[in-house]
Amino acid sequence: MKRIQGPGLFLAQFIGDSAPFNSLDGLAKWASELGFTNIQIPTMDPRIFDLDLSATSQSYCDETVARLQQYGIRISELSTHIQGQLIAVHPAYDSVFDGFAPELVRGNPKLRQTWATEQLMKAAEASQRLGLTTHVTFSGALAWPYFYPWPPHNALLFEEAFEQLAQRWLPILNRFDECGIDVCYELHPGEDLHDGVTFERFLGLVNNHPRCHILYDPSHLHLQQMDYLGFIDCYHQRIRAFHVKDAEYTPSAKSGVYGGYQPWLARAGRFRSLGDGQIDFKSIFSKLTQYDFSGVATLEWECCLKSPEAGAREGAEFIQRHIIPIAEHAFDDFAAVETDPQQIRALLGIKGADV
Repeated sequence: MKRIQGPGLFLAQFIGDSAPFNSLDGLAKWASELGFTNIQIPTMDPRIFDLDLSATSQSYCDETVARLQQYGIRISELSTHIQGQLIAVHPAYDSVFDGFAPELVRGNPKLRQTWATEQLMKAAEASQRLGLTTHVTFSGALAWPYFYPWPPHNALLFEEAFEQLAQRWLPILNRFDECGIDVCYELHPGEDLHDGVTFERFLGLVNNHPRCHILYDPSHLHLQQMDYLGFIDCYHQRIRAFHVKDAEYTPSAKSGVYGGYQPWLARAGRFRSLGDGQIDFKSIFSKLTQYDFSGVATLEWECCLKSPEAGAREGAEFIQRHIIPIAEHAFDDFAAVETDPQQIRALLGIKGADV
């Protein structure tokens, strides 16, 4: 049985314009002082991490690893959530998602997709140079505007959307395979891969690709009112990354899982800091340990009430407290006795010629 690693910290929500949040060294030192041992690094901000350079320079990658080691910090994964989203964008979202892309490719969806694909390819190279084994991202979405269809369900529309998504991702998955890296999709509303059914559909279309995996985040499943514990039973063989994020869902007479276009504070379903929501993390850590998950338990902070600094400070201790030290032997091993076939037959009441 394997031990979950961590605690880890996803840096995306903590990057800012002032120290210590505007440099990798500052963030690493701050995270280490809070008790984190791993960080998940977004790749869209060159101040924090230069993806272009890391894809071609082994010395840059080695220097980055060495700098982080000074603070007792390791890299768990690189993140291309933003770039992954841009692999597939429905035209309804073109103008808003253009803001995530460089000015050179804005207003040109095809060029933007090409840029995003190149970014993922670079992330594969960089991950290999850094000695990583997993990568985290979003799938993007072509079908999302039709997630609750009216006029009624159009099977051909969804078939085409997922075939297109698979075609765009298959070369990327192949490149990650060449580099020995698993791609872990965060299943997330707003993405075409947002639950088990959509992941299975995509997995089939990429021919059960050996690098196609899941970033497990129970908060997104809970806010869809899914069985997030049963999900682990179903998909544990494909879960290779883990976001530890809390959430709560309080049934309302006025709105439900769709949120009613309200701000987060007013929604029935809300993200919360660790320990402030409803997620049963004791059972989650037990199930993941049972299934030999040995990746990093990474805090992703999103909360409609608590400050990020407080959430991070409390989160490191919360994760550490939930990681299960592995037992070296079964609790009843002391009572075990050696037996041979003859003793076994005797225990079963089987004599000589009995069949």
